[in-house]
Amino acid sequence: MARDYYGTLGVRQDATSEEIKRAYRKLARELHPDVNPDEAAQERFREVTAAYEVLADPQKRKIVDMGGDPLGNGGGGGRDPFAGFGLGDIMDAFFGGGMGGGRGPRSRVQPGSDALIRIELSLEECNTGVTRELTVDTAVLCDVCRGAGAADGTSAQVCDTCAGRGEIQSVQRSFLGQVVTARPCPVCRGVGEIIPDPCRQCGGDGRVRARRTITAKVPPGVADGMRVRLSGQGEVGPGGGPAGDLYVEVVEQPHPTFERNGADLHCTVRIPMTTAALGAVLPLETLDDTVELELDPGIQPGTELLLTGHGLPRLRSTGRVDGRGDLHVHVEVDIPSRLDARQTELLRELASLRGEEDQIVATTNGRAGGLFSRLRARHR
Repeated sequence: MARDYYGTLGVRQDATSEEIKRAYRKLARELHPDVNPDEAAQERFREVTAAYEVLADPQKRKIVDMGGDPLGNGGGGGRDPFAGFGLGDIMDAFFGGGMGGGRGPRSRVQPGSDALIRIELSLEECNTGVTRELTVDTAVLCDVCRGAGAADGTSAQVCDTCAGRGEIQSVQRSFLGQVVTARPCPVCRGVGEIIPDPCRQCGGDGRVRARRTITAKVPPGVADGMRVRLSGQGEVGPGGGPAGDLYVEVVEQPHPTFERNGADLHCTVRIPMTTAALGAVLPLETLDDTVELELDPGIQPGTELLLTGHGLPRLRSTGRVDGRGDLHVHVEVDIPSRLDARQTELLRELASLRGEEDQIVATTNGRAGGLFSRLRARHR
């Protein structure tokens, strides 16, 4: 009885060659031994591979459509037709890249890697922005060969091992016929050429390690963890390839007075109870200048005062500054824990004048009363 090759691949009998190819690619990726070592999966892999080989061949597919079996009784069983091949080799063999047409040599000139350097900034420097001279150890263009990699008066030559193709092809036989795979040439490493007489300074790499100074401009409003990109200031690539980028990461140092929340700043002002009762105008130093902080008479502990526009610059993703944040001032009131005789006398006199010497009124949700509505003052 003829086998159901269409059913094996899960396609209809009128499926196009592209649909058959996609179905096999999907199943091969699921069932290949590199991915699924289960014995049942390996047997299934052999079956779908045989089905694809039949349906991908117009003549063999015609035999199937006429009710025959182009593989007779010998297909689909026996040893793994792709033993020793990786999943990538299978994909290349069936879908281009290994069937006669190679990928070709890769360029010896490759782009360079990006680099990262961290700098510590104070809150004041984050506020104003800074320009720093940074010393970095990086790969730079060889000034002797200018990236060519060859000694003066010499040049690169075609690799004899791969004949300049950058890859070596190998052929293995299976019931599908000859399967050709290509691997990078181990001599030239896929470049297709070798340098018999390398530059003595760079050893043929086209670049050398060196220490250089870079000017980094950090904009106002940066925060901890932000990175400033310096295009083309990273490492020069092999063969004198284009340099990568240098990223300058900000490490923000804690501030003794201000705590940061985005572009807003928070600080705490502690005042005596007499100042809280009488009110005052206090000078407050911000990051940029000194402002007058107005405290109304009777200001309560925990009051938050807002100074609009006295925070940090708002740095947008475009690198531009859009306004400033605010400064939040939290007021705390210091209650004296030790009083001398005269201070005690004066406070008692004040309590008497205010009618506060005999009771303390506790409130619940702003209303007087409750269990502790009348407590005698501890210090009479």
